[in-house]
Order: sequence, then C-alpha cells, then structure tokens
Amino acid sequence: MRQTTMIKPSEVKHNWYVVDATDCTLGRLATQVATVLRGKNKPIFTPNVDCGDYVIVINADKVKITGDQDEKKFYYSHSMYPGGLRTRSTKIMREKYTVEWVEKAIKGMIPHTKLGDVQRGHLFVYEGPDHPHAAQKPVELKVK
Repeated sequence: MRQTTMIKPSEVKHNWYVVDATDCTLGRLATQVATVLRGKNKPIFTPNVDCGDYVIVINADKVKITGDQDEKKFYYSHSMYPGGLRTRSTKIMREKYTVEWVEKAIKGMIPHTKLGDVQRGHLFVYEGPDHPHAAQKPVELKVK
C-alpha cells in the first residue's frame, strides 16, 4: 500500500532564484513566480507547509502587457472612509508604481492565509538590474 509522504517544516530547503523580467508578459511572469513561491514545482510539495523558494524579480520596469490594458484595466483600493475609493489605470501603475504593480500581480496568485503571508514575504521586486541579495547566491530562473 502506498502512503503519501508529508514533509516536515524542518526538512525543507529553501533556494534563491532571480528572474529577469525584461520583455516578459506580466501574467506569465506572475504565474510562474507564484508557482515557485508556493513550492508547487517541487516533488515534495505539501499544501500546509512552506516548501517554496525565495524569488528576486529584477528589471520590473521592463515588463510588458498585451492588448489595450493601459486604458481599460483599473486597480482599485478603498480606505474604508466615505469617498475613499482610489482608482489607478494600468498606465499609471506601470509608469509610477512599477514595483507595487508587479507585486500585486504575483501576490494575488498566492493563497490569502497565514501561510500565504509567509510565502508572499519571500518575494523581492526591483526596478533595475541590481539587487542586494548577492550573498544568497541566487540561481537564474528562466521564464517562458
């Protein structure tokens, strides 16, 4: 009889990956990075254990989108006060808030639980090609 192997948190080894987002479509980048953050690319994946890896996204300002999303797609947030709705178009997000734009796309694909909060903390997004995580010796991750 086969038994499902459940990995313990102490047995997990977290790796570091760096992703170059130059000329990548935002959705494809987000799905692949979210998969690595959750650990679903590993054969030891256990849903209730943080078995994901750390991901560094560089060149976030060079991410592209398809279609006419610049004018038609909007991002909303509300301050919970009357009249506190803030609306930003994709064009504004891409020009002024690039890091938040990419983080929002990736973090929306991770579960909104306590475990998801830990996994979302393993994401680091930077606009340029430089990052301060050289000591962790990240391995390059190819995004298709």
